[in-house]
Amino acid sequence: MLQRPNLLVTFIFWSSWTLNGVVSGPQTNLLHIGCSPFYEHVLSNFSTFSENINTTFREIRDEIVTQNKYFATAQQGNGDNPVSTLFQCRNYLSIPDCVACFDVASVQIRNCSVGAHGARVVYDGCFLRYETSAFFDQTTASFNNAGSCGGSLANTGEASTFTSSAQELLMKLQTTTPKISGFSAAMKTIVPNDNGTTIYAFAQCIETISESGCSSCLNAASSNMPTCLPSTDGRAYADGCFMRFSTSSFFPDNQTIDITPLKKQGSSKKGSIIGGAVGGVAFLLVLLALLAWIRRPKTPMQVPRGELTGASKLARPVTYSYKDLKFATKNFSEENKVGEGGFGAVYKGTLKNGKVVAIKKLNFRQFTRMEEDFESEVMLISNVHHLNLVRLLGCCSNGHKRILVYEYMKNKSLDNFLFGKKKGSLSWKQRCSIILGTAKGLAYLHEEFHIRIIHRDIKTNNILLDDNLQPKIADFGLARLLPEDKSHLSTKFAGTLGYTAPEYLIQGQLSEKADVYSYGVVVLEIVSGRQSNELIIHGDAEGEFLVQKAWKLYQRGMHLELVDNTLDPTEYDAEEAKKIIEIGLLCTQASTEARPMMSEVIALLQNKDLLENMKPTMPILIETN
Repeated sequence: MLQRPNLLVTFIFWSSWTLNGVVSGPQTNLLHIGCSPFYEHVLSNFSTFSENINTTFREIRDEIVTQNKYFATAQQGNGDNPVSTLFQCRNYLSIPDCVACFDVASVQIRNCSVGAHGARVVYDGCFLRYETSAFFDQTTASFNNAGSCGGSLANTGEASTFTSSAQELLMKLQTTTPKISGFSAAMKTIVPNDNGTTIYAFAQCIETISESGCSSCLNAASSNMPTCLPSTDGRAYADGCFMRFSTSSFFPDNQTIDITPLKKQGSSKKGSIIGGAVGGVAFLLVLLALLAWIRRPKTPMQVPRGELTGASKLARPVTYSYKDLKFATKNFSEENKVGEGGFGAVYKGTLKNGKVVAIKKLNFRQFTRMEEDFESEVMLISNVHHLNLVRLLGCCSNGHKRILVYEYMKNKSLDNFLFGKKKGSLSWKQRCSIILGTAKGLAYLHEEFHIRIIHRDIKTNNILLDDNLQPKIADFGLARLLPEDKSHLSTKFAGTLGYTAPEYLIQGQLSEKADVYSYGVVVLEIVSGRQSNELIIHGDAEGEFLVQKAWKLYQRGMHLELVDNTLDPTEYDAEEAKKIIEIGLLCTQASTEARPMMSEVIALLQNKDLLENMKPTMPILIETN
């Protein structure tokens, strides 16, 4: 059992202080406590694990006290039962209040069962988390909530003004915070014509993520804030960030920032001339470098974001015995087979502890390089954790056999609900949720994980649905395990015809925009209930494939003819349906540069106004006569 610190320490450091008329404190209003399921990782020694947690807690508390820090990480144990711990408090608190918040958090977090291999607690004033695996680069991987909405409603007559003022303030925070050293910002604004009502707002990201990671996290957080408005108090939080607004002052006035310097483009005419000259030379150099880059041989590969540092060391995956997996699947029997694809067959298995898992036998005809690469690549994939990605639990190597063990999704794949036995069973709201969740999973792979992972085979039967019909992308990273000749596939690329981006199919040019194209096709399939490679024929007209049909209907302003006719027209908003179809077409544009990044897709899906000035251009290989 973990040793609880003396609660007296908490009260020693529990302070209240007044600055500029604002009363503060450790702000220990509990917003969230989460415990990692014990079955996801089996601890070999509870006592060692507990002591490692205690050691990291002591190191972090000591850093806060002795170095006046608001953010700290610690790691302990290089072998079995390692612990990574991260703590952050809001940097408008005093150091004593920061310590007090840590003390409260370090007690509360121990309410998770002793078998839990990870836990997190979120307060208004601080955030504490520990795990057996490194997580310091995660942003929205594990949870993303509109934490709590409080206070009273804004005056009915001024509610719209209050809401728009709050949204404008939160948008400023969202765009400004990632650009500030330390990723923390506080702002306030006075609501017009509302008797001097002031809105206070604060945003913060953990310091171990990148600027783009902070931006993506705050984008996700701010998209949850409208659920609170026009309430006078609200919060949103995720693994990598925190955002709050309130009409009650919760930070000192002298903590607010002036964003004017961030907008200044220069201070003098002389500076402008020099800057222009230097910029012109730099532009020419960049242009020459870009031309050289374009002419270089294209190699399909994932682009590393940088060396793996101490903050992103990877935990080893669980290793299963071939005998146990054989038993779990009844000797890989046909009755236990639940699917088969280019990478191999998938079986439903029941482990000896009763846990139901999905077991994939990889199909390699060539064994070249796979043996030496398999363990490191599987280790990478098993450290990818996101709500919208299927979790890889472990692996097995037996001779030339390579097997992966995943969490099991009993609802199986999305294509079942669109084209199979369950066709027509998805509501419009569920389809929109699947479209958004899939975008979030891809954005994590492309932009938030420390190694950029390109899926290469996004399609409806690689999108699985959990018990709540939330999407989880499967088979991500498996293309990294392919031998260089990819001879286990009937085609010369890792993809599926009908979903594959034309530049990858024709020229072998691979980037994350290839996944964006495939995602766009999936969006059109979800909206229409039609398969991408199905010829759509009306009367005597020549048949058209889905992307062609969608484009031609869009050109004629007849988007809604594409919507699945199993849906009741009263169930969905016509403008929303048009918007989602246009987003699908934006993703399938011929120009890779014109296609949005997945983080931009998320913003488009969550903000109705952003699409107004964006018009899709024609996809490639479309006949217009």
